[in-house]
Amino acid sequence: MISQGHDPGIDHITARREHTCYGMGLGIIVLDDVYPGFPGDVRNASAFPYPIQYELCEGVDIQALVFAEDKSPCLEPILRATQRLERMGCRAIAAECGYFAYFQKDVAGQVDVPVFMSSLLQVPLIQQVIGPDKQVGILCAYKRFMTDTHLQKVGIDPASDIVIGGALDEYHCREFENLWDAQKRPPRPEAFYAKAEDEFLRTAVDFVEANPRIGALMFECTGFQPFARAVQRVLDIPVFSWGTLLDYAYSVTVHRDYYGHV
Repeated sequence: MISQGHDPGIDHITARREHTCYGMGLGIIVLDDVYPGFPGDVRNASAFPYPIQYELCEGVDIQALVFAEDKSPCLEPILRATQRLERMGCRAIAAECGYFAYFQKDVAGQVDVPVFMSSLLQVPLIQQVIGPDKQVGILCAYKRFMTDTHLQKVGIDPASDIVIGGALDEYHCREFENLWDAQKRPPRPEAFYAKAEDEFLRTAVDFVEANPRIGALMFECTGFQPFARAVQRVLDIPVFSWGTLLDYAYSVTVHRDYYGHV
């Protein structure tokens, strides 16, 4: 980040209610699970051009959030993490997994900052911008665990013109299993970028070829967005991801100035 000197628009400062830190960006709730993420993954802060503050959601791992049928035990740890991030001073709150969609309304009702719990929040917008004759293609990690409840809680009509594919359970992206599948990953989870990119690119191409009415892709998983540009080079269609959502979330809470000429 290049220093641009003092902002003359900041002439007076005052405390925000219950906020302890200032100049904050996005607060991100992170699963209580140990695995790395490539730059671009929400779990990896290095690629984002704004401040990221993480908060561990203690006791909530992939098993509890995604695989478990009863998700109610996740709610209290999620709310505690959310409230800690708000008190820290974060301008907006997000999460690191699209399956947090299940708790979008619960969390948004408990804090006074904007809440972006799932990349899937973008789907209703995508449906408007691509027109009524095209489908939104949602690529998620596990299709069988993406329920109507997840969709409805972020404003998606499950009966609308969407099509869902599962990168791991339908298209068998094995390299991701080395990170996210507790039954298959090594003791120290690891993945190779080139192999993951190749598997996911093949998945995206096969998914679109099987569903030729897709007009835009929506990546549910935070681990997919490092490969969004590679996908777009091949398919040349709009791609929405956690990255597009987080950029939007930051822009609406910390609006930039405009410098130019006429």
